[in-house]
Amino acid sequence: MSAVTCAVMLTLSIPTLLLYNLFGTLHLWVNILILSVAGFLVNGPYALITTAVSAELGTHPSLLNNSKALATVTAIIDGTGSIGAAVGPLLAGVVYSWGKDWKNVFYMLILSNVAALIMLIRLVKKELSALRR
Repeated sequence: MSAVTCAVMLTLSIPTLLLYNLFGTLHLWVNILILSVAGFLVNGPYALITTAVSAELGTHPSLLNNSKALATVTAIIDGTGSIGAAVGPLLAGVVYSWGKDWKNVFYMLILSNVAALIMLIRLVKKELSALRR
């Protein structure tokens, strides 16, 4: 069920990022509210993937009684997220410098969420078909 949860959160984060881009400068409390919701919706899937996916892999038959393989897969998942956390701000700076406009950065973030959703489609279909059975 974690893929469906991630997909829902990523989908909801897209309009939230657009709202933040449009209304984040109106008032401090509007900024805080929308930024908090956007942070929850964007970081939630990352937290789910690094914890729930690792836990699900622990029950996979191919990794049964192989703690080294499980540790390796968990490290790859966590390391990939760390690379994204390091490269993301760099890309944001580059994208901002293209047009000196923060809208471009928000569009980059939205495209990143769409890319994540595309990568989750197969898992979402699998989870939904398992629920129907």
